[in-house]
Amino acid sequence: MTISEEMKIIKYPEKRQWDALLERPAEDPDQLNESVTAILDDVRKNGDYAVRKYTRALDGADLDGLEIPEKAIIEAESLLDASLKQAIQQAAGNIERFHEAQKGKDVRVEVAPGMNCWQKSVPIDSIGIYVPGGTAPLFSSVLMMAVPARVAGCKNVVLTTPPDAEGNIDPAILYSAALAGVDKIYRVGGAQAIAAMAYGTETISRVDKIFGPGNQFVTRAKQMVSMEGVAIDMPAGPSELLVVADDTTPPDYIAADLLSQAEHGPDSQVLLLSTDERLINQTREQVEELIPSLPRREVARKALESCKLILLKTREEIMEMVNAYAPEHLLLAVKDAEELAGMVRNAGSVFVGSFTPESLGDYSSGTNHVLPTNGTAKAYSGVNLDSFTKKITFQQANRKGLEAMGEITMKMADAEGLEAHRKAVEIRLNTKI
Repeated sequence: MTISEEMKIIKYPEKRQWDALLERPAEDPDQLNESVTAILDDVRKNGDYAVRKYTRALDGADLDGLEIPEKAIIEAESLLDASLKQAIQQAAGNIERFHEAQKGKDVRVEVAPGMNCWQKSVPIDSIGIYVPGGTAPLFSSVLMMAVPARVAGCKNVVLTTPPDAEGNIDPAILYSAALAGVDKIYRVGGAQAIAAMAYGTETISRVDKIFGPGNQFVTRAKQMVSMEGVAIDMPAGPSELLVVADDTTPPDYIAADLLSQAEHGPDSQVLLLSTDERLINQTREQVEELIPSLPRREVARKALESCKLILLKTREEIMEMVNAYAPEHLLLAVKDAEELAGMVRNAGSVFVGSFTPESLGDYSSGTNHVLPTNGTAKAYSGVNLDSFTKKITFQQANRKGLEAMGEITMKMADAEGLEAHRKAVEIRLNTKI
């Protein structure tokens, strides 16, 4: 069976079938929880020793120290091609401009005479960034997290990423981190990296919030430490792309888009929705033609085993399914793309029109590529400038304000049976200062 034949075509599914049709691939939660819990507990108790132990066992690297020395960071720049450095610089500039534009004015309101309320954004003090390594070191993710952290004004930004067997980090990751102003870089990956940033070790300081994508172990570790007082960006799992296409977009465009997500990993999920059966069949043929040219073709082949090509009757039905699935990435490769974009309620990031491949968002457009997956786009946003700040509210009343708000405050406190709340107002009203 060819790879295109393995890509399942589903024609006109009934709505009662949608939930099952749109299910994401699932892992064994019990085994995953047990493994991750053991790593978190070990790092919490044994610090650097446990981190080095797991790095040796899982990455094959026997490390003397966890922190990347300044010399290695400086040398990384000389190892990169000038054109790549220029591309990284331009992408960083676009990311900075887009996130700088997200800064808003602080809110201040006089809700009643003498009663003022205001809110201001305050940067999170300490940020931890996780960057996957392996066969595809995602230096672009460094920019997506470190640049907005600096725009927001975070004081301390540290980065963890898995080393190769010799203990080295890809020079593009080091260069991007230095360019974006990361303070410390540590060669540690996996759940042990999340544990180190969550609890702190002798070498790695504890952070207030952890950002970054990763495999199922990293994702589960982030979820677990988030229940212990360390914030995380969002639940994020394997990458996803849903493409909506019609006959105004060439099939080879669509095939390349599907493969661009499939090559991320064997657990990536890609879907195509269309009202044009001929286009769906042509896209399958183009996938078959393109995939042999990919260095990561075996990874893409594995991911395409769960690919679904869905034929629907109307664009309204298509958009209803889009919002039910809530994709991480949504590409609207159709004639009336902007009109359909206005119908999107649930998606991490939307790519509007045939000349806007998802690759632009991954690297250079300026929007952030750290996005909610697994349907969490129904409630979560992708990483943005607000992700690196917290909102603090303030209120201030003078005597006039207290008198204006006192009666209703006492009435509500009395109704809830909270007498001390009522007295805190009453005592002040009865005292002339």
